[in-house]
Amino acid sequence: MYSTVHRSDPAFCEPRSTDDDERRGCNYSRNNCTVTIYVSSAKYDLQNNGLAATRRRAVHTMTSTNQRVTGRHVQPIERTDEQSESETEPERERDECPECGAAGVTDEKRGETVCQECGVVLEEDVVDRGPEWRSFDARDKAQKSRVGSPTTEMLHDKGLSSVIDWQNKDANGQTLSAKKREQMSRLRTWDERFRSQSAQDRNLKQALGEIDRMASALGIPKDARETASVIYRRALDEELIPGRSIEAMATGSLYAGARQAGVPRTLDELETVSRVDRKEFARAYRYIARELELAMEPTDPEQYVPRLVSDLDLPEETKQRAIELLDAGKREAVHSGKNPVGLAAAAIYAAGRLTNVDVTQHEVADAADVSAVTIRDRYTELLDADDQVA
Repeated sequence: MYSTVHRSDPAFCEPRSTDDDERRGCNYSRNNCTVTIYVSSAKYDLQNNGLAATRRRAVHTMTSTNQRVTGRHVQPIERTDEQSESETEPERERDECPECGAAGVTDEKRGETVCQECGVVLEEDVVDRGPEWRSFDARDKAQKSRVGSPTTEMLHDKGLSSVIDWQNKDANGQTLSAKKREQMSRLRTWDERFRSQSAQDRNLKQALGEIDRMASALGIPKDARETASVIYRRALDEELIPGRSIEAMATGSLYAGARQAGVPRTLDELETVSRVDRKEFARAYRYIARELELAMEPTDPEQYVPRLVSDLDLPEETKQRAIELLDAGKREAVHSGKNPVGLAAAAIYAAGRLTNVDVTQHEVADAADVSAVTIRDRYTELLDADDQVA
């Protein structure tokens, strides 16, 4: 690296003898003090434990004070298409597998980028952009987290507003005084009022609370609750709610969201947790599906199998055999016009007999909330269909 040196001393620009100029390689002028300096830099090369120094000269022209540094004119280098393609090849190699050309998938836990086709490791030691701490339960995670909760459709304000905790304790866990408790109670009241000022916010707050309550009672996962909340928001935006029961529309949205998420629940199950009659929320579901044009496919009996097998505490072998029976029944069109829950219960009972698992018809019927007669009628049909496919 070279530094620009400014010399304003007139003595520096005094001409010297020609011999000195030729020997020093300098050219001085009073008016335009231009100094040509030959700079030597050493390049060291260690070979055979010896030090070989090669010297190269770089010519730099520096001007005195109030003069702009000038130098040799350098032609711009134009990059050709071949050079640009060669520079982008390493980037492509990171994204594409050199063996099969497939795209790579990043494994966050292992810190590796692996080809999704052949499994070749494309990159390793990837920087982990997650938190530096580990948590083993929800409470530990909440204590260590230094950021707020993500936005969610399950709250009327999507979780962006502040919430005052109901516990009357300070940051150190000490109980608040009577005066502070009264103050916090008033603050909570005003906070609730400000969080839901409009009629639409109050409607959403009540409906989403109902959806969360019913989903918790039925064990519906979070993704299905989010879907149900989005469906209800769409119905509210389309002005489908006025003139109808909020509880009925919320129950209908939950039924539709559970079906779209692949964890369907029957109308009988929803009736046990809903605050309205089955006829009313069934009508609300049909109205929502028609007006919002929801793409609701017929319920697959296989979607009920994992939950029923878990409730009956049956082995994995029985579960897989029940799914195979349902696949055979669908190929033979046995499921057409049948109750999907009854078919799933019959498949589980038949699979239990085939895998030598002691399970009765009444146990399966109680878990699936169907009659034992339905199981007896359906499981023979599934066994016949399995024989025909085999």
